[in-house]
Amino acid sequence: MIAADTSTWIAFLEGSKGEDAQLLDKALEDRQVLMAPVVLTELLSDPKLPPEVAETLSEVPMIEIGAGYWQRAGMLRAKAIAKRRKARLGDALIAQTCIDRGIPLLTRDRDFRAFADAAGLDLVFEKVLTRRGRSGRGFSGSAAH
Repeated sequence: MIAADTSTWIAFLEGSKGEDAQLLDKALEDRQVLMAPVVLTELLSDPKLPPEVAETLSEVPMIEIGAGYWQRAGMLRAKAIAKRRKARLGDALIAQTCIDRGIPLLTRDRDFRAFADAAGLDLVFEKVLTRRGRSGRGFSGSAAH
C-alpha cells in the first residue's frame, strides 16, 4: 500500500507522464492506494475540479487517524522546524498520517524530506531516484501546496 501526496495526484489527474504519476496509476490499478485525509481536502479545494473526479477521489479508501495524532503531528513539525527545515502544516499532517500507519508516501514535493529526516517518513520518490541512479533531487514540477 502507498499514499500519494497532492502534488502527485495533481500530476496524475493532469495526465503527466512523470514516474510518480505512472506509479500512482499502477497502484490504483492494483488497488494499493490509500488517501490521506489532508490530501483529499486539498484536492477537493480546487473549485474547477469536475464533480465526477471529486466523487472518484472520495471513493479511495481513507487512512484512519488514531488517538494522539494531532499531538504527534505537532511534535513532528517542531522537530523539522528546529532543524531549520521547511515544514508546512499540511505537509506535517500528511507525513504524520503516513508515519503512524507505516505507509510510504509517493510525492514529487522535496519538502517532505524534512519529515523523512526528522522521523523516518518513507518517501517513494527517494527509492525511485536512487534506483534510476539520480542524486535524489525529486521530480520536477510544481507542488500543489
